[in-house]
Amino acid sequence: MTQMTMIQAITDAMRTELRRDDNVLVFGEDVAKNGGVFRATEGLYDEFGEDRVFDTPLAESGIAGLALGLALQQFRPVMEIQFFGFVFEAMDGIASQLARLRYRSGGHYHAPVTIRSPFGGGVKTPELHADNLEGLFAQCPGLKVVIPSNPYDAKGMLIAAIRDNDPVLFLEHMKLYRSFREEVPKEAYTVELGKANIVREGSSLTLITYGAMVRTALKAAEQLQKEGIECEIIDLRTISPLDTETIVTSIRKTNRAVVVQEAQKQAGIAAQVIAEINDRALLHLEAPVGRVSAPDSVFPFASAENVWLPNEKDIIEQVKATVNF
Repeated sequence: MTQMTMIQAITDAMRTELRRDDNVLVFGEDVAKNGGVFRATEGLYDEFGEDRVFDTPLAESGIAGLALGLALQQFRPVMEIQFFGFVFEAMDGIASQLARLRYRSGGHYHAPVTIRSPFGGGVKTPELHADNLEGLFAQCPGLKVVIPSNPYDAKGMLIAAIRDNDPVLFLEHMKLYRSFREEVPKEAYTVELGKANIVREGSSLTLITYGAMVRTALKAAEQLQKEGIECEIIDLRTISPLDTETIVTSIRKTNRAVVVQEAQKQAGIAAQVIAEINDRALLHLEAPVGRVSAPDSVFPFASAENVWLPNEKDIIEQVKATVNF
């Protein structure tokens, strides 16, 4: 075990798989000699050379198309969209091509492609860099969508994504890249895709969240504990497919739930989680499911981020409202 930041864990996962499988390729804008805009691929070009770690033109549509062609030739591409706000240029390649390939070919072809991309607020990036667009892709059948909240999960889930025979969208919250360290095994390991994690046990209410909001929820839970409210916190980790079994099992115990997302209320996946709860656990609820999110407006310029983003206080207020319903 060694102490790693999330960015180090992500780099280590790619290095592990590049060493293990010669068919793994890493490419994107500035990922080679520069090591990527956040240095997520730092050192990989020097170790594996330009045939396996290489730069692409500034054309996201071309990156997605290249990934599809390489996948058809039995390679395992790890493509990077430099910032997730630029993904619209690659939307057709991801949603219309990669996600449909196995179905379209009757299982004859697979698309073992990992799409890495940073996203998320709190680091004051320019416009179009931080947008929370995960909900758009969670609605695409045939595509797994993974959002780790810590270094351990980041390494294990990225290795699992690269080894998966179907396309995986692997989203990395920029605020988490270097904000803390934790113990991560040096050796290869996987964390199951599609399986949520209970990061805090509780009995009063279930907080369901993902990405950077996991740490915000944990801070809120510490404050609420002082007032006798014990929150159970579920880190979804994979937002498509959803681990509804873990969600429902927790709600049967706590009988209340609040869903937290950084994305706007109309975006993200909170609405889908609430719908699943209503379908599967309505009679176990003692209060309507609460929701904490950003407002339904365009992601703001950097100077307004702190006001716009959901925070610890917002979670505490909603939890109290749900408990006291």
